Amino acid sequence: MNQSVRKALNLLNLFDENNYELTLKEIAERSNLPKPTAYRLLTTLESMNYVYKLKENEHDSRYRLGLKLLELGQLVSDQLEVRRVAYPYMEQLAKKILEAVHLVIVNNNEATYIEKVESSKAIRLHTRIGKNSPLYIGSGPKLLLAHLPKVKQEKIINDGVIARGINKELLLRELERIKIEGYSYSVSEQDENTTGISYPIYDYRNRVIAALTISGLSTYFEGDNLSKIKLKSKETAIQISRKLGFKGIVQGVVD
Repeated sequence: MNQSVRKALNLLNLFDENNYELTLKEIAERSNLPKPTAYRLLTTLESMNYVYKLKENEHDSRYRLGLKLLELGQLVSDQLEVRRVAYPYMEQLAKKILEAVHLVIVNNNEATYIEKVESSKAIRLHTRIGKNSPLYIGSGPKLLLAHLPKVKQEKIINDGVIARGINKELLLRELERIKIEGYSYSVSEQDENTTGISYPIYDYRNRVIAALTISGLSTYFEGDNLSKIKLKSKETAIQISRKLGFKGIVQGVVD
């Protein structure tokens, strides 16, 4: 880890339930850093809202943890909550459709698979919890990309699709279709001969916070079985969303 980053993170670790507030002098002493170095690191942290300067005079300053940490903590809390709520529903869905069921979120401009229930079939996909994927490849990632704010969506697309030879205009049209139809569908995008279908999971603020993704060999995603997979997956995504406090109308889905 970069030494400056390590030193800055160590400063944050000085705050605890017994030390909500620390002076610049205390921070420098407890971190074994020269006072100018501690001040420089704190100034950087303050500019990013990780710490808040309460008072400054000619002798010293006092600091508290900033609201950015509260925001990040809420994101972690939301992720833990959606995993806890979704898992039993994912288990039930996997038993009904006999395919692998995943839970996918946006993480640092990528898609991250944070939960999985395996298929009971002998042939299984090589996906795993913690796997990262670009947001423009696969049904789950693209569903999440479709629901991002336009500015962030545009930046992710511009930073990534050109290098991969992906047609930007076609992708944008697909993302618009996903929002209108309420689900995402992909074939052989992450793995050959596999199909993925994803539905949005909403929170109590009516925001899409995760994708419920069903994937398996494409030969099973046909005819009546495909209709069953889509129907049961829609129902499950709505059930999870309602459990998380969502009260709105799901786009593209008759509830």
